[in-house]
Amino acid sequence: MSSPAPPPPSGPEPDGKYPPIEPYDRGMLDVGDGNLVHWEVCGNPAGKPALVVHGGPGSGCGTRPRQYFDPDRYRVVLFDQRNCGRSTPHASDPAADLSHNTTAHLIADMELLRVQLGIGKWLLYGGSWGSTLILAYAEQHPERVSEIVISAVTTTRRSEIDWLYRGAGQIFPEAWDLFRAGVPEAEGPGDLVAAYARRTESPDPEVRARATADWCAWEDAVLSMEAYTGPPPYGGRPGRDQLAFVRICAHYFAHAAWLEEGQLIRDAGRLAGIPGVLVHGRFDLGGPLTTAWELAKAWPDAELTVIDAAGHLGGPATTRAVLAALDRFARRV
Repeated sequence: MSSPAPPPPSGPEPDGKYPPIEPYDRGMLDVGDGNLVHWEVCGNPAGKPALVVHGGPGSGCGTRPRQYFDPDRYRVVLFDQRNCGRSTPHASDPAADLSHNTTAHLIADMELLRVQLGIGKWLLYGGSWGSTLILAYAEQHPERVSEIVISAVTTTRRSEIDWLYRGAGQIFPEAWDLFRAGVPEAEGPGDLVAAYARRTESPDPEVRARATADWCAWEDAVLSMEAYTGPPPYGGRPGRDQLAFVRICAHYFAHAAWLEEGQLIRDAGRLAGIPGVLVHGRFDLGGPLTTAWELAKAWPDAELTVIDAAGHLGGPATTRAVLAALDRFARRV
């Protein structure tokens, strides 16, 4: 465990986010099955506990989410979900066994981490796949959740997976044809994700690398109408992280995250009494707005903010909405 970090500089960044901060504590949590989960804590040790739940699945947690939280008011916990980021074993290694990496395992890891850190209740923040995991955790452990803030809402229904890996091909037919051609052995469009999952488990490194590149090319195509700077969101990741991301994504989506179809929206009543803010871009082609809309109708205490000019990656208005929600909840006891 590390020493406390020096106090962060005061005042917001030009984009409204808080200044960069470093963890004052970190460690590797033994969650069983040979897995160690990396975690870190930033901000005020006596502040309001909050957990950042990263997307992907398999993206790992970077440094940017730290800047959404007022470091004077929040005790911010971040972790790398099983087999990605700094957690071990890493899914880029074909010897890493993913049979113990399911939604149920990740929920149990979150609970174990909460107990390890001595937290009674925490705010949950995340987006994309992170929203699925947040909802699954909160519906199983509502007594442990104080508030929820989600951007780019997904629930990983089979219908959502089908849209992302088949339906969106109506908008990007050229890219989808290439994605489809990457797994000629697939038994129809409904088998594409499972076929990619099988290829990411191949003992042949060239097969794994090709499947990873084809998957990332498709994911980038879906986001190609959004404004972003720097390398492509998926294809621009470092090779090791890219391999892990695709392998874990395909593993989860081939099994519909081990959730019953529509389960998270069906059971949203379990979130009654938990204030929530949902922020979603109207032009999110990776996860259309209808999911956020249906969730907001089923969750009594949720507020939905639709950002008209944003997509899956968000933008300045998305950032402002998330910051406003987290600042508001920081004042809530």
